[in-house]
Amino acid sequence: MHIRKLAIGPSPAPSGGVIVPLEIPEVVIDRLPTYYRLLSRLQEEGSTVVSSQELGQALNVTPAQIRKDLSYFGRFGKQGRGYSVERLTEELRLILGLTRRWRMVLVGAGHLGRAIASYRGFEPQGFDIVAAYDIYPDESGELLGIPVRDVANLEADLAADPVDIGIVAVPAGQAQAVVDRLVRVGVSAILNYAPIAAQVPPHIEVRQIDPVLALQGMTYHLQHRALSATAPTATTAPTAPVATPAPAPVTP
Repeated sequence: MHIRKLAIGPSPAPSGGVIVPLEIPEVVIDRLPTYYRLLSRLQEEGSTVVSSQELGQALNVTPAQIRKDLSYFGRFGKQGRGYSVERLTEELRLILGLTRRWRMVLVGAGHLGRAIASYRGFEPQGFDIVAAYDIYPDESGELLGIPVRDVANLEADLAADPVDIGIVAVPAGQAQAVVDRLVRVGVSAILNYAPIAAQVPPHIEVRQIDPVLALQGMTYHLQHRALSATAPTATTAPTAPVATPAPAPVTP
C-alpha cells in the first residue's frame, strides 16, 4: 500500500513546536473526492446532517471505513449525531485544495483532446484549461475558445505563463516525451489519457485515465460469470448398495 506523508493541521511533537507528518494511505486520499462529491450534492438538496451509515450506503463503503478515513484529518462529527453536511463539505474543500482555481494545459488537440476540452465538469470545480498544444496547430484552430498553439513552443510558453496541471492526450508513442517536457518546465501534476504507464520523478503526481483497462477488467468478470453459468453441475455418483452380511449360524 502506498503511504503518503502529509502535514495536516498543527500537530506539535511532544518536544514542542514541530509539525509531525501524518502518514495517510493513498487509497484514503483517492476516496476523499467521492465523499466531497456526495456531500456537495446533499448540500444542494438541502440536507443538513448525514450519518456515516447514510454515506456508506450511498457509496458502497462501510461506515467504519468512512469514519476511519475522516479521522486522519480531524474530528468532524459527534457519535449519534452524524456530520454537519455544510461543515464537512467545507473541510473537504480545504483538504482537497478546492478553495482556489487550478490552471491546466492540454497537450493533444485531436479527437480525444477535443472531447476533453468540451467537458463541462472542469470549470465548476475550479479547473481551467488555459491553453492547448498540438503538433498541427493550424489544422486544429481553437478548442471551444481555447487557442491551439504549436507544441514546439510548449516550454517557452509555460516558462512565461506557468500552469499547475498538464493533461496528456497524445498517441502512446509520443506520450512519454510530452510528459518529460511538462516535468522539465515545472508542471507538478499530470493527468495522462495516453495508454502508457508514464514515468515521472517521485515528486510529480500522475493519474492514469485508460477506459480500455477498465473495460478489460470488466470483461474478465463477464467471461467468468458466463463460464460458471454454462459449466455442468457436479453430481454425486450413485452409492453402491451395502451388502448385508448373512446372519451367523446359530449353534444348537
